[in-house]
Amino acid sequence: MSAPSESDAVTVSEVTEVTDELVDAFVGLIPQLSTSSPPTSPEDLASIVASEADTLFVARDREGRIVGSLTLAVFRIPTGVRAWIEDVVVDGAARGQGVGDALVDAAVVKAGEVGAKTVDLTSRPNREAANRLYVRKGFELRTTNVYRFAIDG
Repeated sequence: MSAPSESDAVTVSEVTEVTDELVDAFVGLIPQLSTSSPPTSPEDLASIVASEADTLFVARDREGRIVGSLTLAVFRIPTGVRAWIEDVVVDGAARGQGVGDALVDAAVVKAGEVGAKTVDLTSRPNREAANRLYVRKGFELRTTNVYRFAIDG
């Protein structure tokens, strides 16, 4: 893990290596994010950590337990460098303690450091607390359509 960012109750850092602790944390976190996705495998975590386009952040509570994560994807397109926040998840027992806030702050700082012009994300309307967080952090709701094409495989 790299240099941490700290708030009152949580420490956020970039993941630089896959450990058993990280794998175990994702076994607990991913089902809280998506009931249709299996926990991230050690191999997939290693691929994310090794990718130049992705930054995986974890948040730890005062006792050092991993209580949340966020992935920042950064990519260059003809109109500039863009960043996208994905898979923000905070353990149910740690919600309301500033974990999501600290994760988003770390991602926005990183996006700025690598030259991104914007940071985008999506959030389902029923994730009311998450949507309030994003608005409070300065994200603006955009009028757009999001489309998905499922690739069988």
